[in-house]
Amino acid sequence: MCDHGDVCSSFAPGHALHLIQARLAAATPSEWVDGIVEGTDAAAGAVVVRTLDGAEWALWSAQGAALEVEPGAPVALHTRYHVLAVGRVRFNVAI
Repeated sequence: MCDHGDVCSSFAPGHALHLIQARLAAATPSEWVDGIVEGTDAAAGAVVVRTLDGAEWALWSAQGAALEVEPGAPVALHTRYHVLAVGRVRFNVAI
């Protein structure tokens, strides 16, 4: 598991992004929603995203998503498959 400092071996929500999960998200482009990062807590792995329609999403990722973004950064969220896109990098997130 990722809590030992190694590569995460779990594909549970918020852990490693599975290839199938990434492909399903890529195959359904109309389900991505654009958003802006409102806040992060790197120690807790938390990211708060507000989508352009005003919805707020509290996300958690053990992969380090909170280390890759800062408030005000644009991101995309796939709510069906729980994927956060930060530029070209994708994270499995727990919603």
